Amino acid sequence: MTIKKYTMIFILLITNIFMVKAQHPPVFDGMTTDSTKIMLGDLELDLVRYSYQTPGINFLAIHDNEDTGVKAAFDYIAMNGGSILDCQYGGARNFKFTEDEITYQTDPNSIYTDEGLPLGLAKYGASSEPVIAELKNTGKIIMKTYNQNRPGYIFTLHNNADGGFGIQSYLPENELGSTADSVHVNYEMDEDDMILVTELKLFNLLKKEDVNVVLQSQEAVDDGSLSIYAMQNKIPYINVEVQHGHQDENLRLIQMGVKAMAEAHPEKGIKKPAESTAGF
Repeated sequence: MTIKKYTMIFILLITNIFMVKAQHPPVFDGMTTDSTKIMLGDLELDLVRYSYQTPGINFLAIHDNEDTGVKAAFDYIAMNGGSILDCQYGGARNFKFTEDEITYQTDPNSIYTDEGLPLGLAKYGASSEPVIAELKNTGKIIMKTYNQNRPGYIFTLHNNADGGFGIQSYLPENELGSTADSVHVNYEMDEDDMILVTELKLFNLLKKEDVNVVLQSQEAVDDGSLSIYAMQNKIPYINVEVQHGHQDENLRLIQMGVKAMAEAHPEKGIKKPAESTAGF
């Protein structure tokens, strides 16, 4: 009886460990995974790629507490093929790690430019040149892993909270107004659901579909984010930003974004969503 009891405890522990490590296990037959591990001090970061019928669109999820976008990406690639690179580091938003008995913290979406990275780290407290170099290398590894097939674009997925941040934030009179060149608002949509792009042709295509969309300003402050990195390096960029839990809308906006990227950049070889799943 005692042996059975401890055997069951051991199985439960192993199961729990697996669930923590494999935060998004394969969810349908034929999906494959591969993983790249990075250590930031005592923080383990796993870059897990989920793929189905590649080649196809390649998504990137940076924050490990924003799962609605990941689930919507699974829905998309189940119907259309493609992949998503998911950054997994314990279900938190920020990187938080200890090195030489000092705790550091930063937003993982602030490590992609030389100017913005130190500012993003200092915002949360401790900073040092070795840690800046370490985070810079982490950003390079994420980009290299994401771009393993050289897609030549960046398509990110983010989620936000109800009422805290959305399309209204980018209007001229509001806090992010200076970061936007142009804004199109569909007042019938939830203001938390939107798309941000860095190219006028992408903006115009999405505006034509009457979706909440922001064109990032060329004068936007360098905060180390991927949208700034993409703009500086002339890489086509789309971020689908949707409220937590709005999975169906997340999928719809992903479909719109993929269609726009395919039309704006036919040279990238991106397939448009299947006709039956386009949703617009």
